[in-house]
Amino acid sequence: MRHAWIDASAGVAGDMLLAALHDAGAGLDAIRAAVEAVVPGSVEIGMRTVSRAGLRAVKAEVRPLAGNPPHRTWRGIRDLLAAADLPPGVRERALAVFARLAEAEATVHGVPPEDVHFHEVGALDSIADVVGVCAALDDLGAGTVSAGEVAVGSGRVRTAHGELPVPPPAVAELSRDWRIRAGGTGELATPTGMAVIRALAARCEDLPAMSVDATGVGAGGRDTPGRPNVVRVFVGRTETAGPAEPAVLLEANVDDLDPRLWPGVVEGLMAAGASDAWLVPILMKKGRPAHTLSVLCDPSAAPALRARIFQETTTLGVRESPRAKTALPRLFVPVDVGGVSVPIKVGHLDGVIVQVMPEFADVAALAARQGRPERAVLSEALAAAAAKELVVGAPLPSAAATPGPAPEPRSGGPAGP
Repeated sequence: MRHAWIDASAGVAGDMLLAALHDAGAGLDAIRAAVEAVVPGSVEIGMRTVSRAGLRAVKAEVRPLAGNPPHRTWRGIRDLLAAADLPPGVRERALAVFARLAEAEATVHGVPPEDVHFHEVGALDSIADVVGVCAALDDLGAGTVSAGEVAVGSGRVRTAHGELPVPPPAVAELSRDWRIRAGGTGELATPTGMAVIRALAARCEDLPAMSVDATGVGAGGRDTPGRPNVVRVFVGRTETAGPAEPAVLLEANVDDLDPRLWPGVVEGLMAAGASDAWLVPILMKKGRPAHTLSVLCDPSAAPALRARIFQETTTLGVRESPRAKTALPRLFVPVDVGGVSVPIKVGHLDGVIVQVMPEFADVAALAARQGRPERAVLSEALAAAAAKELVVGAPLPSAAATPGPAPEPRSGGPAGP
């Protein structure tokens, strides 16, 4: 399948990842369109070729068009992403990144995640970095991500909270259960860059076995002699499902919640980083009708999601049990339905397609815009997928997993941080 591996052995920042993914073939138009959907008319994005310790790299230049952007809360950023016209996969990944940031900042400052005020990471350029990276992965068809050891730096750095040791507290919190090293002086890993890795990378690993289609090199702002200040990405195909990953299942039986609240509860848990959330009708003691709320998540997300269950439901207790989760390799392939692009989720194993299904949110939105039955649009999307040889039992077409040529880098505004 199409997989992206991130080499952060020299450090990582959001703009470095964005540039590396563009260098690997992600279209600048797709990146710009996604960012524009979230913060319209607020950011200009350009790319240019630079040298870092003698190595060629691409530098992303993200220039805010508005002075003094607000210090947004996690709730505010979540609302922006929810309202934006984004492909579902891009929205889900961006929500996961900011949820991870909110959890880390909440732990560091001792406040609820909902009330976290982002400073550096809430600025327009950081929103553009996160959304742009998620759009770039989507444009490359990278269904899975992993990353290696991260260099975090050493010394001290000045932030909105004053002078702090390196790695700063948010990066230190995000580094839990991940391999890190100093790797040099100064701040080498930013909260945004570390959050992208922790939210999107399924595991910390050395370069996995893969058939490499493209590589990309993204530059940081400093040119350090003898140490190329770059992030690299490798994009290619793996052929089998990865090993089972650890997960946690949170459950609660609830018999006294207004049923009209359940859709918002489930959607909120998904937006807060749950891998999945669902309800099962049950009968409790004395024949009372009730529901079992189940939430599957990464172990690191369990504390925040458990707290959210207590806050948004009437339960007095949450059960918790370890699970192992094996994800089917997947990618998203766009098809044309009446002149509109609809993403098709393709699950495959050992190079053979085993699942093909349009993203239903896009199908429903298109049906509503055109005033047509959802069933008809769904059928047309499946027919368009079949026309591209995306059918169960067929070999995975190489074109479905191969990106187009990389666009030429363009010049943009002044260099970022």
